[in-house]
Amino acid sequence: MAAAAGTVLWRGLVGLLPRRGLGLAALLGRLSDRLSRGRDRRCRRSSWLLLAPLLTPAVPQVTAPACPEGTHKFQWIRNLVPEFGVSSSQIQVLSSPAQFFELMKEQIKGAKRRVVVASLYLGTGPLEQELVDCIEETLEWSFQASEQTDLRVSILLDFTRGSRGRQNSRTMLLPLLRRFPEQVRVALFHTPNLRGLLKLLMPERFNETIGLQHIKVYLFDDNLILSGANLSDSYFTNRQDRYVFLQDSPEIADFFTELVGAISDVSLQLQQDDTVQVMEGMVHPYQGDKLAYCEAANRRVMEVIHSARIRQELLHSQTFHSRRSEGNLLLLQQDPNAGGEQNQELDTWIYPLIQMKPFGIQIDERVTEMLMTEAERGARIYLTTGYFNLTQAYMDLVLGTRAEYQILLASPEVNGFFGAQGVAGAIPAAYVYIAHQFYSEVCCLGQRDRVQLQEYSRNGWTFHAKGLWLYLAGSRLPCLTLIGSPNFGYRSVHRDLEAQVAIVTENRALQQQLHEIFFSSGSASVQS
Repeated sequence: MAAAAGTVLWRGLVGLLPRRGLGLAALLGRLSDRLSRGRDRRCRRSSWLLLAPLLTPAVPQVTAPACPEGTHKFQWIRNLVPEFGVSSSQIQVLSSPAQFFELMKEQIKGAKRRVVVASLYLGTGPLEQELVDCIEETLEWSFQASEQTDLRVSILLDFTRGSRGRQNSRTMLLPLLRRFPEQVRVALFHTPNLRGLLKLLMPERFNETIGLQHIKVYLFDDNLILSGANLSDSYFTNRQDRYVFLQDSPEIADFFTELVGAISDVSLQLQQDDTVQVMEGMVHPYQGDKLAYCEAANRRVMEVIHSARIRQELLHSQTFHSRRSEGNLLLLQQDPNAGGEQNQELDTWIYPLIQMKPFGIQIDERVTEMLMTEAERGARIYLTTGYFNLTQAYMDLVLGTRAEYQILLASPEVNGFFGAQGVAGAIPAAYVYIAHQFYSEVCCLGQRDRVQLQEYSRNGWTFHAKGLWLYLAGSRLPCLTLIGSPNFGYRSVHRDLEAQVAIVTENRALQQQLHEIFFSSGSASVQS
């Protein structure tokens, strides 16, 4: 079998760990245990946040209001973020890195107005160069077609990760920036928390632990790919992730264009000589006042979210008219190209969830906690992450709420750090230690039937998928999924910039696709 996952056999896993890795994990575990408070004396919890600080303030809880009859039960999310209604026919679920890579190239070549890319970094290999070449060729073609091209390319990456090494993301993009300075923008987000003496002393790679731009959005005119995948060769070949392709979705594309633009505005701007500058009127992220910078960034991002909410509410009331017809909700949407109205089935809703704790934005965290809290008895939640390091709050909800949980995590061999040199080589051992401690608590609380842990294993592959699937009680298919950049860990919640979408659908075919992507051999074959 190309991919297989089974119930975690902890003794076997621990036996795979290097002695030095176990020593590191055990030491950190003992230190974190001393910091833990309010533990059950009969069944003590060891560290779940082994790779990050432990004590964090609780997020205020919100209560999901009852929905009016005829609406889906998750419409409370639109009180926090814009709601985009679409037809399920506009959504395609991809299953493989190769599909992702080929679709990226195809969409770049077909772009006429905009290419917007947000990622952690761009790799430096031949496949990454192929993507850059596609952008260059598309810009060349647009100039040949018209002297005043409308095509604009905006790229947002992380400063520390994108600047690592002599050859890096910046050097890959400089030729593009120099040749098309009016059409190409490259922004490098620098966390405001890496400053002063800390910035001076932290070496490369280690400085990336302080905070990153982790959002992944790949947008081409009115089409976009939402994923957790970065732009590097392994993500195009043998590193499993998740990918959803949204087609002909101008409102959603506009939102993410504005979101990436807002973050780019408060980021450092790459110049043709490989220096960086702050946009005029903006506070410097690590040289300027930290509070002023974070407040300015909060205003920019929240302005995008609030304006999109207002825009969508007006759009729904003015140009969209819904009615019940034979049990289906139909959307009558004006098609400017067709010159008339065409009927599309409104059966799917998209909610963008943003998490930027450095800027005081915690929408994704609030929604995720609410989904876990409100899931009724008999409901099932499937959760997957390439790095099993859930926050204390998420761990408590898994153990203390009513739904059944099935958690898919990476086996040590498919962890991206497996076999790495130096300290990084011990990271898989640390994640196994965290999972071992959590599984011990599951057993101690007698919840092995309700909370199951399974691992992804596939020869020659690594695992980077993350997400959540929610199955209502009595349903064999999910009605909601979360897909995007968050790993549900400490860094995702507290340090990095993250974005994902909640997809709620009533369409059985799309629900089946979402269900199968969790269980298929292209993702993982999971057997209880």
